[in-house]
Amino acid sequence: MRVLVTGGAGYIGSHTAKALAEAGHGPIVLDDLSTGHRSAVKWGPFIEGDLGDRELVDKIIRDDRIEGVLHFAACLLVGESMTNPQKYFWNNDVSTLGLLDAMKANGVQNIVFSSSAATYGNPEKVPIPEDHPQKPVNPYGESKLFVERMLHWYGAAYGLRWMALRYFNAAGADPAGEIGEEHHPETHLLPLVAQAALGERASVEIYGADYPTPDGTAIRDFIHVTDLADAHVRALEQLAKGGESAALNLGTGKGHSVLEVIEAVGKLAKKEVPAKKGPRRAGDPAVLVADPGNARRVLGWRPRHSDLETVVQSAWAWHSSKGPKGR
Repeated sequence: MRVLVTGGAGYIGSHTAKALAEAGHGPIVLDDLSTGHRSAVKWGPFIEGDLGDRELVDKIIRDDRIEGVLHFAACLLVGESMTNPQKYFWNNDVSTLGLLDAMKANGVQNIVFSSSAATYGNPEKVPIPEDHPQKPVNPYGESKLFVERMLHWYGAAYGLRWMALRYFNAAGADPAGEIGEEHHPETHLLPLVAQAALGERASVEIYGADYPTPDGTAIRDFIHVTDLADAHVRALEQLAKGGESAALNLGTGKGHSVLEVIEAVGKLAKKEVPAKKGPRRAGDPAVLVADPGNARRVLGWRPRHSDLETVVQSAWAWHSSKGPKGR
C-alpha cells in the first residue's frame, strides 16, 4: 500500500514509517516540523506542510495515489492544552476533519488513528479495558476523544474503516539505533532520566512520592515504540482486508514505577541518577495500566520489545550515542 503518514517526522510516526517500509509498504510522510525532525524521515518521500492545508492534503492523496492513512499529527502536551485549549482543538480536531474530508473526496477508506489513554481520564479500575468510561480531564484527552467520535460517525455515514489505537506510555528507541526519542521541550520520563544520567540536566524531578504504590511513585504501562509501530502496520493491513473498525488499547498489562525506571537507567549508566522529589501533578493517577487483550485478539499483536530492560536499554543506547549532544 501507498500510505500517508501524517506527523511522520515525529517520535512514533517515524518508527512506524520504518515498520511500513520493512513490511513492503510505501510511506509518504507529511509533517510541518513544528515538533518533528527532518533527520527522522528516512523511509519514503517527505513533504513539509501543514495538515490543515486542505489543498495540499488533497493533492498528496490524489497525486501519490494514497491507499491508507496513519494519522499521528497532533499537539501532545497535556499542560499546554490546559492553558491553550484553542490550539489543541484547532490542530487536533479541525485539521483531522479536513483530512477525513480529503480522504472521502478521493475515495480513501482506511485510517489508523493515534489515540491515547488520556481519553479515559482518571481510571475507575485497573487494568483499563476499552469499554472503560471515557471522561478526559484535560483538553488534550478531549481532543483525542473527539476524533474517535468523528471516526465513528464517518464510518456510519460514509463507510470509513478506522482503528483508534489508545496507547499508554510510549518509550524506547529503534533497536538498530537509527532513530529515537527527542522532544523540545522534553516531557517524557525516560528521556528526562537519561539526560540526567548523562549530565545534560541537573536532575530529574519525581512528581509525587506519596502515591499508594509499593515505592510511593506513580506506576505506568511502558510500551516500546517499535511494538507500537508494529501494531499500526497490523491495524492498517487488517482494515485493507476488510476488517472491522475498532478502538484498541496498546500496552503490556504490566506497570513499572517511576523509581524503577530511574534505577534501571542508573544500572546501565553505572551511576546514581540525580533525582529530586516534588509534589504530585494535578490529574496524575497513581496507576495507569492497559488491558491489551483485544489488540491480541483482533490484530494478533503481542509486544516483543516492551519488557522494562529492553525499553531502557534501547533508550539509553540512543541517548548516550545518538542524542542531542551526539548529532
